Amino acid sequence: MTQRHRRIRAAERDSIIQSLKAGVSPRVGIQHIQVGRAKEIEAINKDVERIANGGSAFRLIIGEYGSGKTFFLNLVRSIALERHLVSVNADLSPDRRIHASGGQARNLYSELMRNLATRTRPQGNALPSIVERFINLALQEAEKDGVSVSSVIQDRLSVLAEHVGGFDFAKVVEAYWRGHETDDDQLKSNAVRWLRAEFSTRTDTRKALGVRDFISDSSFYSSLKIMSLFVRQAGYSGLLVCLDEMVNLYKLSNTKARTSNYEQILWILNDCLQGTAEHMGFLLGGTPEFLLDTRRGLYSYEALQSRLAENSFAQRAGVTDYSSPTLRLDNLTPEEVYILLGNIRHVYASGDQSQYLVPDVALEAFLLHCSQTIGDAYFRTPRHTIKAFADMLSVIDQNRTIGWNDLVGTVETSEDRISDMPEIEDSPDGLSSFTL
Repeated sequence: MTQRHRRIRAAERDSIIQSLKAGVSPRVGIQHIQVGRAKEIEAINKDVERIANGGSAFRLIIGEYGSGKTFFLNLVRSIALERHLVSVNADLSPDRRIHASGGQARNLYSELMRNLATRTRPQGNALPSIVERFINLALQEAEKDGVSVSSVIQDRLSVLAEHVGGFDFAKVVEAYWRGHETDDDQLKSNAVRWLRAEFSTRTDTRKALGVRDFISDSSFYSSLKIMSLFVRQAGYSGLLVCLDEMVNLYKLSNTKARTSNYEQILWILNDCLQGTAEHMGFLLGGTPEFLLDTRRGLYSYEALQSRLAENSFAQRAGVTDYSSPTLRLDNLTPEEVYILLGNIRHVYASGDQSQYLVPDVALEAFLLHCSQTIGDAYFRTPRHTIKAFADMLSVIDQNRTIGWNDLVGTVETSEDRISDMPEIEDSPDGLSSFTL
């Protein structure tokens, strides 16, 4: 492939290696190590195309621990950014969820906005630049039509006023424009803070920006829909929302809290499948038990089970329906894991094949050792295999006198296990605590 002959920038190389050694998915340079999943990527490409053309998409990305869900979500994000979409992503946690009454949903929205990314700012924190882009487009239109910038901004934002919270959202963007026009950095900063859901009282928002309300737990999804409209007004093709670690909802011990979150997912799913949402897509990463458990998983909510059930005809034929809302990640094959290790070796060499730290035979020996140690888990859930290989290359890279054959037999690998994270219990004050 051509990418195997392409030099890799030092910053990308270091970022990829650092992520792999930590056992997490890289945020940049992901194309240098991607292997397999051709059918899944083809299906997601169609989703991204649909969002860019004014439609919507909803996918559950289901896979075992360590199977590559986060890697796949990051890959989809990079595809979306190339198609001129805006992406937001966040991991759910005990203090971040889709529905709550103690600030957890607002926390999730705030995290999404901090991670908001565009093609020119793929690492996140792109919200101020998007607002600036919107202002610049309004300036150009006002100059072209010979009208005031304020009137153009109000006209462009009028579409937001039709939605719950849209009026205040528009007022905040106008406040940013006033700060831009008068060089009032504090006003601009307050506007960005409001857009990031960093205000928590009406008194503070009224004092800082003169608006009546703030983004709260109850306005999580409606605020995302407004943001999708706003990025369109700023010249982008749509908004892609990626939520990982959905198992945190499965871990909620409070049935009412769990059901409320599942109802919110149902609302989002219905909007996307019925075409109510425009230029917007959702990808939710979770484990099989999060989906299939009929006692605590999504299948415990009958309306979701009926919508997310697998295509029975595809099951009988032994094939996969890639148009289903549920996208199960197929296991990587041993051959694909071999190619993946070769790609990692290529990254360590900064794309220079003459600088490879180990020969092909070392890859074979390493995989044989992993197979003998943990069985077929080395390719079904390859996270530990990848981390161990990256660690081995790092040792060789820093100690060129050490031979790879001296290390392969000493590498320790283990199979990814289901998380032993304790249950999340809602306390009376609406905050979360752990129970063992």
